[in-house]
Amino acid sequence: LHSEIARLGRPLLVGSSLGGYYATHLAQQNGLAQLLINPAVRPHQRFTGYLGPQTNYYSGETWELTHDHVQALAELEVPAPQDAQRCQVWLQTGDETLDYRYAEQYYAACTLRIEAGGDHSYQGFARQLPDLLNFAGIGAEQFETIDFAAL
Repeated sequence: LHSEIARLGRPLLVGSSLGGYYATHLAQQNGLAQLLINPAVRPHQRFTGYLGPQTNYYSGETWELTHDHVQALAELEVPAPQDAQRCQVWLQTGDETLDYRYAEQYYAACTLRIEAGGDHSYQGFARQLPDLLNFAGIGAEQFETIDFAAL
């Protein structure tokens, strides 16, 4: 990922859930802007009782979650971002997987968008795409013909 970031220059990192945790790490390491959607906060603390065999719900593939995996996640933790200009966090209060209040507290210095309801998949994400593109520095004239409501 670091080499891809170097190749791209200064990309906006966008991450959801655990991807938000990874994006936070990478953004801090590389001085990049980030937009996080229902991000996981300290996910390594959430695996108590889950060590051992796991099954991918989509493929049926099984794998083993080990203490080393959890430790590797812990090693990626960075201090909370402090720059509201470079960090937006979009949360929905109805997230059934992660309590949005943890992210609200952790990312308190960032630009927070908190919507009532929704869920972990971030309901209505498509209608937010113009805001994401603007944050990425892409002007409305470049996407004004796209009907985001149809997505």
